Amino acid sequence: MMLLLTSGHPTSGHPTSGLTRSLAGRLVRRLIFALMLAMFLAISLTGATGRAMAADFDKAKAAYEAGDYQTAYAELLPLAEAGDAAAQNYLGVLYDKGHGVPQDYAKAIKWYRRAAEAGLAPAQYNLGLMYDNGWGTPQDYAEAIKWWGRAAEAGDAEAQYNLGVMYDNGQGVPQNYAEAMSWYRRAAEAGIAPAQYNLGSMHLKGQGVPQHYTTAAKWYQRAANANHASAQFNLGLMYDKGLGVPQDDNAAFRWIRRAARAGVVEAQYELGMMFRNSNSHDVPEIATNAFRWFRRAAAQGHVDPKHNLGFLYSNGKGVPQDFITAHMWYSLAASKGNDLAAEDRAIIASQMSPAEIERAQARAAQCLASDYQDCGG
Repeated sequence: MMLLLTSGHPTSGHPTSGLTRSLAGRLVRRLIFALMLAMFLAISLTGATGRAMAADFDKAKAAYEAGDYQTAYAELLPLAEAGDAAAQNYLGVLYDKGHGVPQDYAKAIKWYRRAAEAGLAPAQYNLGLMYDNGWGTPQDYAEAIKWWGRAAEAGDAEAQYNLGVMYDNGQGVPQNYAEAMSWYRRAAEAGIAPAQYNLGSMHLKGQGVPQHYTTAAKWYQRAANANHASAQFNLGLMYDKGLGVPQDDNAAFRWIRRAARAGVVEAQYELGMMFRNSNSHDVPEIATNAFRWFRRAAAQGHVDPKHNLGFLYSNGKGVPQDFITAHMWYSLAASKGNDLAAEDRAIIASQMSPAEIERAQARAAQCLASDYQDCGG
């Protein structure tokens, strides 16, 4: 630094060192001060800009969460263009969902990709979804796995679960139950209920791990506590059969009923059977409950409840005896390959007039055409 300050270009008739040592020192100190001041101002401006951008992002996020998508877009766009990865991801979501802007998967991918390449795990997860579903791009499981893999390694639990599904089903990768188990476990321990359910099922079936009912029940229990309906049903069956847990009819009934109320068709049928097979099945209220759950399961297309509904109507259990309606349900079950239902239909048909059988057949056709919604019983 001193050499630069004291070595000027020589001029004719003058010495080459035209500055004194004291003057040079003062210039050095002033230059150092000026440099420090410039650095301070630059840091201050950067900090102020960062705080302003953070405040703008918070405003955008609040607007998004309040459903004010146009304000969110207006706040996010300049942040995203300035390179804010979180803003880029949110902007991708707006285009993905069509919130505040016309839905545009191509633009969603553009913004997801920018944020994903900057290392933002939620954007990597979202970009993986786009490739998995073929939204705005040809479906590409390998690309989905690539982006989910990055997000999963960064600790994104949903990406970990999705990777488990891909390895479980052999989509985009060779099927590998052990690898699926590894990713399911990481997601399950992070509280992802579907991962807990799948982990329970793999222990139940012995896929990628030795079959172990107790461990299966443990994971089903965790998922069931998180209101995963299929886990509730499976846990109920395990209590019913005493697999991995002590046999407990009351616990089985409670969990299966919760699953049935949540719409699990198998649970609705199973609950109907519990009522029908109850020691008090002749009590009208019990029989009515059996009918109610069989009817719900039948409305979702389950075959076996149709046969049971035929039985209830033909015997007047929980409903008034009605051979026409019984014949209808027996016919619907028989059409799905239930031979016992066909036999029971023949028995009641022998007690019906041709006109009644014709009405029953018309009712069955109407019920089927309405997807089991308009069945008259």
